[in-house]
Amino acid sequence: MKNFSHLLDRLLLTPSRNAKLQLLQDYFGQTADPDRGYALAALAGSLEIANVKPAVLRQMMYQHMDETLFRLSYDYVGDLAETIALAWDDQQHSSPATATEHPALSDVVTGLQQMGKANAVKQLSDWMNQLDSSGRYALLKLVTGGLRIGVSARLTKQALAQLGQVDVTEIEELWHGLQPPYSELFGWLLHGQEKPSQQAAAPFRPAMLAHALVDSDRDKLDSADFSAEWKWDGIRIQVSGEAGTRRIYTRSGDEVSQAFPDLLDAVDFQGTIDGELLVGRQGDDGHIEIGSFSDLQQRLNRKTVSKKLQASHPVIIRAYDLLWDGRKNLRNLPFSERRKHLQDFIPLLERSRFDISPLINFDSWTDLAERRDHLPHPAIEGVMLKRWDSNYVAGRPRGLWFKWKRDPMIVDAVLMYAQRGHGKRSSYYSDYTFGVWTSDNVLVPVGKAYFGFTDEELKQIDTFVRTNTVDRFGPVRSVAARPDFGLVLEIAFEGINRSKRHKSGVAMRFPRISRLRWDKSPREADTLSSLETLLS
Repeated sequence: MKNFSHLLDRLLLTPSRNAKLQLLQDYFGQTADPDRGYALAALAGSLEIANVKPAVLRQMMYQHMDETLFRLSYDYVGDLAETIALAWDDQQHSSPATATEHPALSDVVTGLQQMGKANAVKQLSDWMNQLDSSGRYALLKLVTGGLRIGVSARLTKQALAQLGQVDVTEIEELWHGLQPPYSELFGWLLHGQEKPSQQAAAPFRPAMLAHALVDSDRDKLDSADFSAEWKWDGIRIQVSGEAGTRRIYTRSGDEVSQAFPDLLDAVDFQGTIDGELLVGRQGDDGHIEIGSFSDLQQRLNRKTVSKKLQASHPVIIRAYDLLWDGRKNLRNLPFSERRKHLQDFIPLLERSRFDISPLINFDSWTDLAERRDHLPHPAIEGVMLKRWDSNYVAGRPRGLWFKWKRDPMIVDAVLMYAQRGHGKRSSYYSDYTFGVWTSDNVLVPVGKAYFGFTDEELKQIDTFVRTNTVDRFGPVRSVAARPDFGLVLEIAFEGINRSKRHKSGVAMRFPRISRLRWDKSPREADTLSSLETLLS
């Protein structure tokens, strides 16, 4: 545990991506099996310890300190693991263990996985008594998951690839057929053993991504070399079927099959489709009407999906690309040929669940820009450009695919509430709720934002929040917001839809802070009626 806790401390305090990669490589290269394998699982979000949940940890803490004091501490710190690690009283327990007495990472994982809940809590408490605050923090992060230390599963796999001098796509294609502690994977990468076989049916194929198109890029490109299609405002998805196995993945390789049982039932093909997950309802004429992103949100992040919700918000795949057809790998073919395969493939599938993303006919960049400025559907957020001769290359290769999104919408809103962030931001009020004026001159919340500002601007907003707090609700502070006093935020967002879940009746898509308007009075902020005029 000591080496793992040291790794987490270093990663949390290291902002540089390359430096994080080096820390991960050093750890995996110097740590023995199976500890490094379980660390990999924790960092990649693949570790499951069912007996220890956040609620269990809270109950454990209530036995060691006053409940009200713990809740206040948690509100202040903002992270459960960090709060417990700091609040655990060393003086009431045995001295922290020496390095040789620290429990091994593998013993912690396997021990807790084999224990019942009661025994797991007792054992966890014993380990907490042995460890210092850094060790306790690492232990708690390990058992609860969601490390939130600025390391993604993709970054972790990239570190492994660089350590083993292989392409990261090789690891990603094997990943879903491997299990912690990944001894076969490390044997291949570091010890010259045979590469693990692809054991997972219908595996994830690493996604190809696009760069944002800027004017300087467009000036260098010949429009005749590119296809164009609409960029739909949904969730990028990969759907695979093989030998009776059906799987749905996000673009990062996370399997989400169980969240979309209605779509999974329609995967009766052999192959892999790359497309956009959307809410789509088929009309009597066979035409599929695409819903808004707020419609899709009703289906996201649910452990179970009722039949009623499946019927009211049916999901479809608008297909962009075909990666596998039966047992044939199409990724090495140019896009023009893959598109022909896709056009032959999609009509064979269930029409209510799969259709093909149409191509846009255009003569020049000027012509396409005009079409981009007059989008035919509110669920479209721009244009995708793909070189006709591009192979399907995992990652984000330059010069092959581009996304040309519409310019964001802009409104001026007033800061109403603020909440502490997590991790490195746990000491700052960094999560903001903002609102606009109703016709009765009352502020009504219309969205939340937690990015778009610099570190210096974060400090400025934090100071404003602390200085002008008028009320507290647990971790949330209510900030002074009157027509004559308050902080105006310029909010950029990608779209807006009606929403029954929000008091204002509207919901923004991807809101972020684009500017702090210290120069504006709150009475100059936008109104709800002006937002409603943006509704499609």
